[in-house]
Amino acid sequence: MTTPNLFNIKMIQKYDKAGPRYTSYPTAPMFHNAINGDVYAKTLNDVAQSDSPLSLYIHIPFCNTVCYYCGCNKIVTKKYERAQPYLELLIKEIDMVADAMGETKRPVTQLHLGGGTPTFLNDEQMRQLTNHLHKRFNFVPDAQGEYGIEMDPRECTESTVKVLRECGFNRMSMGVQDFDPIVQKAVNRIQSKEETLRVLNDARNNGFTSMNIDLMYGLPHQTVETFNQTLDTIIEFSPDRIALFNYAHLPKMFMPQRRIDEAAIPEPQVKLDILEHSIHKLLDAGYVFVGMDHFAKPDDEMAIAQKEGNLYRNFQGYSTHADCDLIGLGLTSIGYVGGNFFQNAKDMDDYEADIQGNHFSVFRGYQLTQEDHLRRHVIMRLMCDFTLDYKTFESEYNIDFKAHFADALNDLKTMQDDQLLVLNDDGMQVLTAGRLLIRNIAMAFDEHLRAKQGETKFSKVI
Repeated sequence: MTTPNLFNIKMIQKYDKAGPRYTSYPTAPMFHNAINGDVYAKTLNDVAQSDSPLSLYIHIPFCNTVCYYCGCNKIVTKKYERAQPYLELLIKEIDMVADAMGETKRPVTQLHLGGGTPTFLNDEQMRQLTNHLHKRFNFVPDAQGEYGIEMDPRECTESTVKVLRECGFNRMSMGVQDFDPIVQKAVNRIQSKEETLRVLNDARNNGFTSMNIDLMYGLPHQTVETFNQTLDTIIEFSPDRIALFNYAHLPKMFMPQRRIDEAAIPEPQVKLDILEHSIHKLLDAGYVFVGMDHFAKPDDEMAIAQKEGNLYRNFQGYSTHADCDLIGLGLTSIGYVGGNFFQNAKDMDDYEADIQGNHFSVFRGYQLTQEDHLRRHVIMRLMCDFTLDYKTFESEYNIDFKAHFADALNDLKTMQDDQLLVLNDDGMQVLTAGRLLIRNIAMAFDEHLRAKQGETKFSKVI
């Protein structure tokens, strides 16, 4: 893959419109409140005897400071005493899920703690949580599982890293965004190179097998020159994976973003220049472009999974494990179980009342139809493989692919004319110039987006 072909400025400017990230299909705006805790309880019971693996996601919502760019579901507080009652609710929810599934033997191959800041929990609380998870679920051995946690290096000592490894975590993701002090001050995230490198080295020394670093372009005061310095530092750190996110300024949706000086946000062309330079730099440093905003070393599991056709997307982004039931635990968490999406309450009082009352705190969700499953599968393979083999879907879903998706394929002819993809009789191939625009290509197969065009706001694809 050559860098100039990957970054085609003319095509990016033409197709840079808003669209879903497709961490789920249908996307979250389609969720509705007819899916509730009773439906969830029945579904957990129904899937208990399956022999396919399980994935667990746990949401820790607390942060002790607010990063102005953040659009995550979080509670900003310096009251660390709030962690214990929340932990007790999590443990009770874990028991409710395990009890609903009975004596299931399903192996847990993935665990992910996100937030917020998961290490808002202290070392003993983290031990209490993970010990209880291992008591109630059947985790595969360390070498076979993907057990990750999101980290804020500012709240992580060497002791914390050791405890996390003892608790079974073998992968770590750290937010950096940008090392430039002017940018950091503008977004209220002051974080030194030294403390970030210290945590990364501590993790490696304690046996963590994969490290990811998050960067963000489009933040206030960023330029190609200043961001290049951050890239130099990150490449020297040599993490296994790098996520390069586009900052989406949506202050009407995310209150903290109202504190950002809009006049300091880079102009659209500057953002594109930063992105182009970053892609050049990361590919030249030996990273593989996995998709959308993810890069990985060639020998990393994510790059290998893509090469072997085993890459997958869920609410945490790209994943190396096959499609499996995902159980969400904690405030606002989203799960995918038995062909249904389930989301927990977003309000802490509601979540607490439900769990204390022995009710699953599901306030909305979505039950996929057969058509949804088909389109979810198509979009998943496009996002992960950049290619489709029509026969795969024709045999599994008993359809004539070209007839079934005639509207979508017709819409994609313009992209074929622009040399972003190739359509032929038995499949389609996304060309190098189309890879950064994979969200646009996937949107052609989204019947919900087609039906509700203009009703739902998403971030721009670039």
